[in-house]
Amino acid sequence: MRAIEDTRPARQIEARSALGRYREVRRGSAALIRSLTPEDMAAQSMPDASPTKWHLAHTTWFFETFLLEPRLPGYRPFDPRFGYLFNSYYEQVGPRHPRPARGLITRPTVADVLAYRAHVDAAMERLIAAEGEAIAALLDLGLAHEEQHQELILMDVLHLFAQSPLAPAYAPPRGAVAAQPAAPMTYTAFAGGLVEIGHEGAGFAFDNEGPRHRIWLEPFRLADRLVTNGEWLAFMADGGYRRPELWLSDGWARVCGEGWAAPAYWRPDDDGRWRVMGLHGLRPLDPDRPVSHVSYYEADAYATWAGGRLPTEAEWEHAARSAAPEADEGLWLEPAPARADVGLQQMRRRLWQWTRSAYLAYPGFRPAAGAVGEYNGKFMSGQFVLRGGACVTPPGHVRATYRNFFYPHQRWMFSGVRLALDGVGEAGPSSDFEADVLAGLSRTPKAIPPKHFYDAAGSALFEAITELPEYYPTRTEIALLEASAAEIAAGIPEGAALVEFGSGASTKTRILLDAAPQVATYAPIDISASALEAAAAAIRADYPRLVVAPLRDDFTDALRLPAEAQGRPVVGFFPGSTIGNFTTDEAQAFLSGARRLLGPGATFLVGIDLVKDPDVLVAAYDDAQGVTAAFNRNLLVRINRELEGSFDLDAFAHRAVWNAERSRIEMHLVSLRDQVVVVRGRAFAFAAGETLHTENSHKFTTEGFATLAAAAGWRVEAQWISPEPAFALVRLRG
Repeated sequence: MRAIEDTRPARQIEARSALGRYREVRRGSAALIRSLTPEDMAAQSMPDASPTKWHLAHTTWFFETFLLEPRLPGYRPFDPRFGYLFNSYYEQVGPRHPRPARGLITRPTVADVLAYRAHVDAAMERLIAAEGEAIAALLDLGLAHEEQHQELILMDVLHLFAQSPLAPAYAPPRGAVAAQPAAPMTYTAFAGGLVEIGHEGAGFAFDNEGPRHRIWLEPFRLADRLVTNGEWLAFMADGGYRRPELWLSDGWARVCGEGWAAPAYWRPDDDGRWRVMGLHGLRPLDPDRPVSHVSYYEADAYATWAGGRLPTEAEWEHAARSAAPEADEGLWLEPAPARADVGLQQMRRRLWQWTRSAYLAYPGFRPAAGAVGEYNGKFMSGQFVLRGGACVTPPGHVRATYRNFFYPHQRWMFSGVRLALDGVGEAGPSSDFEADVLAGLSRTPKAIPPKHFYDAAGSALFEAITELPEYYPTRTEIALLEASAAEIAAGIPEGAALVEFGSGASTKTRILLDAAPQVATYAPIDISASALEAAAAAIRADYPRLVVAPLRDDFTDALRLPAEAQGRPVVGFFPGSTIGNFTTDEAQAFLSGARRLLGPGATFLVGIDLVKDPDVLVAAYDDAQGVTAAFNRNLLVRINRELEGSFDLDAFAHRAVWNAERSRIEMHLVSLRDQVVVVRGRAFAFAAGETLHTENSHKFTTEGFATLAAAAGWRVEAQWISPEPAFALVRLRG
């Protein structure tokens, strides 16, 4: 069937999408009150909490105040008095009702508030249809703000119900998660180094999640799961709440002053057994579920007792990027226990996880102009950061960069504990290779970065691949370079430094060097010491007047050019369409990093393979002689040799497939049977047919690549395209 093209104006389609999102979020708030009575929604159990009725009105006030009143002609506020009642903390908007007295607002009624929501919703639909993309950023903020209040509604309702001697349930229990004893706590090691954290710019994020910046991490280990109720019982049995040496001074004052003896919602039975008050009511304590509703002070005291510490938020975010994806299923009202999986789990939407990082601005942070700039920046004092989201956080609301924050004494939020340790430990990774392999085998689906193909044997096999009749990219690119060398060389300044990313054998570089004798310094960057040394020695022998300054590094995050290249005009060279091995986000991050490394005004010559017939593509990555298969399996050979692996090479088959949806060739190693593989003493199960994803090779259009480069701060200055099978060389200018 032929697809029907949507011919409506783009602005109308965008408005429809925004309207659908608006309706979805607003319906989500309404769904939360189905089991609540008007009395439930009017009560306030403590100054930090707010009545449900107030949350429903406040989120509506946000849209009315920041979108409708300034932007919708002729809009009339539902009730001008609501601005005073439902402003939260926006000083620039005007005075507000005191927060501790929100429970005294018996009028307007719940029915009045629902009418207010309907009034604003009708006006917002008109505004979205009229304004569309012009209000997108503020609309996204308003919707994310309402999702935060959806979580707050459940937090506040739980605290309210926990004060009742009836211990009412907000909702009946959902289908039980299969019970299994929690596995012993293990740790995933991280080598640390200079890493980047913070939001990268694509998609929505709150302003406090950026700017993205670099931070140095010492080697560390992160617990593979959250601390359980059973483990917390052991802390309590060892006098955890009675031992001042475990506690920060302010925390011990809270223990003594408020009589803390257990987490916030634990209740002892008459027979001394613990029960836990949750949104499903008062139920027996499950020792295998993660402990919840603990303060920063309690989390820190437990970590001290356990011989560890809390992670920093940078450690947490860096680790989260290597964790296996977890299903972002619908709302659950209690945190699920850990699975029996190996590797990091419970990282997202189980419990907010305390870090030991104070809530402060990132370098370069600037609050937004106007009253909305008060949203996050004004709270950067006296609070600590939590990461990961909770079971009551709306699906899709959490990112690895998301920063929540609370005061260290607060306990009514869904907060848990993940431990960290300093150093990589005796069993920790001795290299990035080991860390990536252990993390990659722990994921679902399993995957290892393709940069680890290139030990000495892998580099030699790849050079053999480039000579195969099916493998067109190398010979096509070489022919294109030879045909275009003079024109390319004309754009290289006198005395330039040529910086090659992933130099390999430097074969293509010679074409440029021969055409551009004005190049003064050649700086190849490669992760393979043997390949780098061989290429540098050969270039020195054949170009005796050229300064050769090799840099052994991972070219995706190299930080500084060799001294011999500094102070010169810089030309980057990245042939081979290696950029196609990255995901879109990784490619953008690489191009951004390359722009920083090469410096202002640099040019960057990048080879990209273009989209073509899938039969041609698959043949290039699954040759008749089996050389590519040997190259793929050599990764397992390297793991066996360097990491004490037990891979049976005959039990894995090479597979290359074209993924049209993602415009890429994928290489996998397919397990031919159910088996268990051991690496560095850790066991990893493979089911028959399960794959280890080893490489992607994205194919581009010139327009798509220009858009990708522009997002990283480059512009296309020139491009050269070969005849079929089409390949392109693109010169970028920073």
